[in-house]
Amino acid sequence: MQGLNTPLVNFPRFRFTLVFCVNELATAPTAWTETEFAELDLGDARLNKRARILMERFAADPTASVPKACQGWGETMAAYRFFNNDSVDWQAIMAPHWQQTQQRMAALPVVLCLQDTTELDFSGQGALGLGPLSYEAQRGMYLHPTYAVTPAREPLGIIDAWMWAREKKDKSGARGGPKESLRWIEGYERISEMAVQLPGTRLVYVADREADLVPLMLRAQELATPADWLVRARHNRCLPDGEKLWQHTSAGVPIGELTFAMAARHGVKARTVRQQLGTSNYR
Repeated sequence: MQGLNTPLVNFPRFRFTLVFCVNELATAPTAWTETEFAELDLGDARLNKRARILMERFAADPTASVPKACQGWGETMAAYRFFNNDSVDWQAIMAPHWQQTQQRMAALPVVLCLQDTTELDFSGQGALGLGPLSYEAQRGMYLHPTYAVTPAREPLGIIDAWMWAREKKDKSGARGGPKESLRWIEGYERISEMAVQLPGTRLVYVADREADLVPLMLRAQELATPADWLVRARHNRCLPDGEKLWQHTSAGVPIGELTFAMAARHGVKARTVRQQLGTSNYR
């Protein structure tokens, strides 16, 4: 993806990868890096050791700057050399964690595979290789991970990730680069590949309304739906008999209700939301 091969002065890509893949393990004993990343192979034992040290430092304080997280100036400079090493690939760092996550998934009957997109805002930090975010004046990049959890909300780990920086809009207002909706489809494809490797585990792809895409549904159908998918509806689609999707699904008797707090956002006050749950079959 775009942005992956562009050097970043402040190294947000590598640093965020380290923080992101280990944050859920931060409460484990120090030796967790020796087990979770036992198979780490960056081509040099010194790089492997440095990567594990950085994981422990950032897991201990995920929001700290590089100098604050490191113990002394020598360790700080070693961290910057690591981030600036072109031979260090983020996928190689993640590979052992992916393997360990898959092993944890194999021991369970059902695993939810959650996808969503996060903006990494590095505006004003002087980094190179970034692109616009929600507002054209912002500078940063996007991360789209797949996070495996149990139905009881126990985190298992990260199993996939897209990272990219947007291109600027041209004079006509169009933006170049790959079609961003592909991340939802490719995410399902990766989960489908894993479903074949985990025949004893039911994988459920879960995504927000941005994934309400006909191409995604067709791709799942083409693959014979090896993984279930659960997507929040964005479009009130027409059904073959002329009925509308939302009216059809809400016509039955609710099977339950959820109550949760919705945080405040721009122009909208915080509020308590009551949401009914229902089921409906349609073929």
